[in-house]
Amino acid sequence: MINRYIYKGQDITLDIIMKIEHVVRLIADQTQKPFDDCLYEFYQSKVYEALQKTGSLMWCESAEFIVDEFFREKRNENYNDNSK
Repeated sequence: MINRYIYKGQDITLDIIMKIEHVVRLIADQTQKPFDDCLYEFYQSKVYEALQKTGSLMWCESAEFIVDEFFREKRNENYNDNSK
C-alpha cells in the first residue's frame, strides 16, 4: 500500500518525499553521519510525525526550519534525559 499525502484535495506526496530527502541531507551534512543513519533517526522524531500530518502544515515550511525543529527536539530529549 502506498501512503499518499492529500491537502485540500491536492496530492502533495512528492512534495513531502522531496522535503524529507532535503531535511535528512541537511542533517547528515551538519552531523557528518551517514544519510541512512540520519534518515532512521529522523523517522523516529516527533518532527517527522508532524510532517506526516498534512494539517500541521509542517510540510510547507523550509527544510532549514524543519532541521532546526529536529535539533531542538533532540536537545530537549538530551536535557530531559540528563535531568533525571
